[in-house]
Amino acid sequence: MKKTLLLLLMLGSLQGRAQLRESEKLVYVASYSMSGLMTQLAQVTLETKKVATSKSTFLHLRMEASTFSKWDSYFRIRDVYESYVNPQTLAPSLYKRNVSEGGYTKVEKYIYQPDGKTISSTVRRRNGNEQSNTFTVKPTSVDIIAAIYRLRTVDFSKFKPGQTVALDVVFDEKEIAAQVKYVGKETISAGKLGKKECYKLSLSAKTEVLTGKDKNLVWFTADEKRIPVFAQFSIPVGTGQLELTSAN
Repeated sequence: MKKTLLLLLMLGSLQGRAQLRESEKLVYVASYSMSGLMTQLAQVTLETKKVATSKSTFLHLRMEASTFSKWDSYFRIRDVYESYVNPQTLAPSLYKRNVSEGGYTKVEKYIYQPDGKTISSTVRRRNGNEQSNTFTVKPTSVDIIAAIYRLRTVDFSKFKPGQTVALDVVFDEKEIAAQVKYVGKETISAGKLGKKECYKLSLSAKTEVLTGKDKNLVWFTADEKRIPVFAQFSIPVGTGQLELTSAN
């Protein structure tokens, strides 16, 4: 289920100029349909922060997901995803993933090489030994966190209903071909932001995780911030949603 929540937000575009704030925090509640009722299970937080090294300046993109304490005994989630990207182009340089889900653990680190199409990775599962690998990707491929923010650079005001954007996302040491379709504009409740006119987008990807046609949807505010405020997903074992609860 956790992978599905991330896939709902992962789409992006290689066009457009980043319009992201150097400091931002978005908090969501993740719900899943249990016995026909939408039940709040976890909190998902997206944060951005500008960081500088002796050689470069990066935008640090971070996603954290954790189940609420009362659900920990059922299926405990403590996940952290991080990406260090170019502040202007959002091209990723470093990606880190630390997963703890129901007793399963995995730690990943991807370093993007200067050629733009080679990734050096290290992966450790549970108590196993760390494994190193090098694999090739398309020069335009991005990790899942960078993809979330890439989507926010797309100017959907110029799109017509049915128009699509494609993106290749690197996940679990492989590329996933994904596509986002612009459905149109819709005004919805955006948590503490109140009623907001939003771009409604439909997600599809070459994965068995998502099911149904136009059943996986995300809404971005129809302004220069393009904040993701709501998402719905459909998977083989049920449906769920992500809802924005605060934005700073």
